[in-house]
Amino acid sequence: MCGLTGFFSASSRSISVDSHAVLTRMAETILSRGPDDQGIWFDSSSGIGLAHRRLSILDLSEAGHQPMESASGRFVIAFNGEIYNHQMLRDELGANGMAPAWRGHSDTETILAGCESWGIRQTLERCIGMFAFALWDKVTRTLTLARDRLGEKPLYYGWVANRSVFLFGSELKALRAHPAFDAEIDRGALALYMRHNYIPAPYSIFRGVRKLLPGTLITLGNNAVEPVVQPYWSLAEVARTGARCPFVGTPEDAVDELERLLRSAVRQQMVADVPLGAFLSGGIDSSTVVALMQAQSVRPVKTFTIGFDEGGYNEAVHAKAVAQHLGTEHTELYVTPAQALEVIPRLPELYCEPFADSSQVPTFLVSQLARRHVTVSLSGDAGDELFAGYNRYVLGNRLWGTLSRLPRIARRGAVGMIKALSPSAWNTLLRPVETLLPRSLRQTNIGDKLHKGAGVLESPQLEQLYLGLVTHWLPSDVVLNTEEPPTFLQGNVPDVSGLDDIQKMMVLDALSYLPDDILTKVDRAGMGVSLEGRVPFLDHRVVEFAWRLPQSMKLREGVGKWALRQVLYRHVPQALIDRPKMGFGIPIDSWLRGSLRDWAESLLDEGRLRREGYFSHAAVRERWEEHLSGRRNWSYHLWDVLMFQAWLERQ
Repeated sequence: MCGLTGFFSASSRSISVDSHAVLTRMAETILSRGPDDQGIWFDSSSGIGLAHRRLSILDLSEAGHQPMESASGRFVIAFNGEIYNHQMLRDELGANGMAPAWRGHSDTETILAGCESWGIRQTLERCIGMFAFALWDKVTRTLTLARDRLGEKPLYYGWVANRSVFLFGSELKALRAHPAFDAEIDRGALALYMRHNYIPAPYSIFRGVRKLLPGTLITLGNNAVEPVVQPYWSLAEVARTGARCPFVGTPEDAVDELERLLRSAVRQQMVADVPLGAFLSGGIDSSTVVALMQAQSVRPVKTFTIGFDEGGYNEAVHAKAVAQHLGTEHTELYVTPAQALEVIPRLPELYCEPFADSSQVPTFLVSQLARRHVTVSLSGDAGDELFAGYNRYVLGNRLWGTLSRLPRIARRGAVGMIKALSPSAWNTLLRPVETLLPRSLRQTNIGDKLHKGAGVLESPQLEQLYLGLVTHWLPSDVVLNTEEPPTFLQGNVPDVSGLDDIQKMMVLDALSYLPDDILTKVDRAGMGVSLEGRVPFLDHRVVEFAWRLPQSMKLREGVGKWALRQVLYRHVPQALIDRPKMGFGIPIDSWLRGSLRDWAESLLDEGRLRREGYFSHAAVRERWEEHLSGRRNWSYHLWDVLMFQAWLERQ
């Protein structure tokens, strides 16, 4: 795991004499991504410069130093990530007489050898891993940027200075360190941020600066105006293929194959030349990863969790029970509100564009805890998107099945009935009923969910209903002087033909919410403390198999992750796992009324909002005052505004 950055000035064919200093300055902004080593490479005749910060995981010797040249000298690469099957690729190169005289055992050297022997795209298609890289071809004078299939590793790029300099890097802060950076805030991206609480790819907060889409490579030659975009893997295509050609074995066969693939993915991701562990929440996904790690380890796996004393936010007790059953070397930390609040001023620097998933705070804290003991940590992210784990899949499907048969006037009546009671009143009213349900079917904060559902009851199509379920603010209600650009969720929806309603929601989540929220959160939190995070569920072999599983092997009787649960129950008693789904969150709602109130008030000041001119001060102040009064819990909406305001202040 590392960080990379650089620039390309094809029109001038030259780099100024201070290029080394510029590249150094750009690289220093991402120091936490790679504290162990720094490398600079540039070619003044071609106008290309690469910089790299290294977090040493494989091959800790000087042979792993980057930027790295290929054996022939044709290619130069700055690489971020891990190729888990790189030893197999070396063996394949050797068997075919294509292997160079290896200088070390890093996966970076393997990538270069593959590019020389097979070509860039063919090498990418052979790789199992997470990565982003910048590759310069000295022969064709071509720059290639590439990103892994699911978007675990970030990569930004764009033209600046009247399109005279092309910048790229692992984080926006590296691009901003170049003296030619002149981009302004993109109000369209801000509109998307307020809807989703993150900025979906390919957009960034700065106009003209883009995120490279997952599963994509781009090439830029000397006289190119725009990079040539080449997808080399498509999640939408994988989903469509899985629906056309589903797994045809028995349920037991499916569980066997899923465990085999997950074991392989976990085993490969346990390879490191530094200490390694795992995050453990006690939920299905992280418990499965840890169980398969422990089943393949000769010593106790190091596991980490954090807890909160506030009711409704603490999963540490469940994680401890799983850890004790599996026999891991478990470390837990109960976090005080003061410790969590100390993280908040760091967020604008960690997330160098606005980002408002409030679980960013506990994710950083558990990463910080793990980094005291290990350099690499595996996580259970992506299980929900692959195995139908989110409540909104069941809720959306049930809602649409009912709504599609009701006239609009009846729906309006239902909306009025739901909104006649506050969320807290609904929670109180339904609490006795909820205790009668099986534990797996119980819901937390049912009042907020009902009000959320009321907002989409009049949706004319499933796609609009889904968009409503994942929407925070309607941008037209709060963002001034802007229009929303198209995304995978509206205006640029991928081909999802042949998928049922739940599968459509799952693929849209995997294309947007997963890389742009979940994986961004994990990457920035881990890299903020120089911790490499690995996600076994995103081994593309697991992903492709998961999409071949019939929905009946994922969702049964309103409960998701059936096949994954069966794998886990082979290692952990069902009684330790079977409980209502709980998000990884913090009590932002009460903190905003208490210890965070003064901080929030300064950022939400009416005069300040008027002067800055990004938000409707009336809309923001109305929700802030309602929240303070306790009439509504607007914490998620307010957190969106606060994280933008804190980021803007930092700029």
